[in-house]
Amino acid sequence: MDNAARTADYLSRRDSRLSALKTFLADSVPAKALSQLTFEIGCGHGHYLTAYAAAHPDAFCIGIDLLKDRIIRAGRKRDRAKLTNLLFLEAEAREFLDALPSLAALADIFILFSDPWPKRRHHKNRILQSDFLSALAAKTRPGARLCFRTDYAPYFSAAQATVASHSDWKVDASDSWPFELETVFQSRAASYQSLVARRASHLAT
Repeated sequence: MDNAARTADYLSRRDSRLSALKTFLADSVPAKALSQLTFEIGCGHGHYLTAYAAAHPDAFCIGIDLLKDRIIRAGRKRDRAKLTNLLFLEAEAREFLDALPSLAALADIFILFSDPWPKRRHHKNRILQSDFLSALAAKTRPGARLCFRTDYAPYFSAAQATVASHSDWKVDASDSWPFELETVFQSRAASYQSLVARRASHLAT
């Protein structure tokens, strides 16, 4: 298969995934919840977001992960807890943002112990990049929180610098971590660092 054919095949597959995501989200997210969504990127087996949804019954929560097995296990936790305000989806973060209904807005975004991609040549794969922060900001309203936690100090420093230099987000040292629950990765970490940023008010809503 030549490059043009591979590109066409990739775009076709992406369009198919986006179409399926848009349909699922339109059918599954209550209209009244669209303006205040809680979103976890890399939800793993769902420990954190299941506990969050149980503790915040008025919040509608969506967790995504790239691995189907994790989503299946997370869904089982949700079902055992009988939570109706929680969805788990197999999805890539940027595609999820593109698939959100036009009226949707993220109120809280959690990124917990994401892959730090420690090798320099792999830094481009880290999720907290400037263009991704812009994409997140486009799906939020002023005051929305971005909550990031990692046990890899160099990644934290890089992420903190990226967020602090981005005009759409402001790091707020006075903001406390909104919901504490020890995740599997956190339990294994000798130490970790947390960052809470707020979406700046200069963007149009």
